[in-house]
Amino acid sequence: MTVHDQFAEDLALYALGSLDDAVALEAHLEECASCRRELEQLRGDAALLALTTSGPKPPARAKSRMMKAIAKEPRVNRAKVRAPWWSVLGWLAAAATIVVAATLWRQNANLNSIVATLSGKLEQQKAESEQARRIAELLKAPDASSFEVLPVKMNTPPPPAGKAIYSSQRNTLVFMASNLHPLPAQKSYELWLIPKNGSAPIPAGVFKPDAYGSAMVVNPPNMPAGIEAKAFAITIEPEQGSTTPTMPIVMMGTGT
Repeated sequence: MTVHDQFAEDLALYALGSLDDAVALEAHLEECASCRRELEQLRGDAALLALTTSGPKPPARAKSRMMKAIAKEPRVNRAKVRAPWWSVLGWLAAAATIVVAATLWRQNANLNSIVATLSGKLEQQKAESEQARRIAELLKAPDASSFEVLPVKMNTPPPPAGKAIYSSQRNTLVFMASNLHPLPAQKSYELWLIPKNGSAPIPAGVFKPDAYGSAMVVNPPNMPAGIEAKAFAITIEPEQGSTTPTMPIVMMGTGT
């Protein structure tokens, strides 16, 4: 009997996890590529047989190869009782179930991510729709006033320009600007409402221009209701904005 024949008899039981004393076989497997290939083939056949409990019928060749390997096992009395080979199929079927469950979990996670993305886009569309509705209402408001906000000092062309449309009754403000100059680091423009009653300027939105010098402010939060505007002004402030204007005022405009 060759070395391979000696260990070949135990490979089928080892593939099924039923070999009591596997120390010598495992030492041989570390040095024998041929036996390792045979072991992997037997394990694959065992997995296919396990799937027959809940899946499609395995190839007849795999079943035949596994049965022949088991048939070669010598019928001798051993001190320890070995578990029947089919007892291993239970945990193999469980392993296959775990793989299927993991796949379904990943698919479910992907679906949840898609749903979250679509929900975010829907909320964004609702917000944009609400903003468009409020702008339309502002343009139709009987008390809506237009303010041309222009540079306090003459600039090289094209000069910055802005326009504010404001309704004190609806507490609604839209400001649009173009050709704004780039800002220093950690700075922003801040829009101010100058009340007609002579009280202190009211912060009306912090903004930065885009790469083309354009910017827009729509319905800034915390605007007090019912304040009639005499003018609007723009200053350069820290990024988070200020509660009082920092001089100088760079742009300003009165109502038309």
